[in-house]
Amino acid sequence: MANSSENTNRNRSAAAKPKPKPGPMAVLRQAREQLAELIGMEVETVSSFVETEDGWSLEVEVLELPRIPPTTSLLATYEVALDAQGELIGYRRIRRYERGRADPR
Repeated sequence: MANSSENTNRNRSAAAKPKPKPGPMAVLRQAREQLAELIGMEVETVSSFVETEDGWSLEVEVLELPRIPPTTSLLATYEVALDAQGELIGYRRIRRYERGRADPR
């Protein structure tokens, strides 16, 4: 009987351990996959990636409307928030533009 309670205590200890924090590359992969699944569009690239107090903040470029020629395709920049484990907790589109146009600066 003592053996059973020892196993239960071990299982509780294992369950209580926090999951290890994923590294930056794992977070990037998760963010791309999760956002693409949610919005149904291809994520082309990650243009900004910052660790925050609550997790991660990214800006990603998404192909929203492919056109011919490709320089006229519409892309969008999305701001993506992830928790410390790399799970997507929010996103919003912050910019939409044609592929062939540069920002005025």
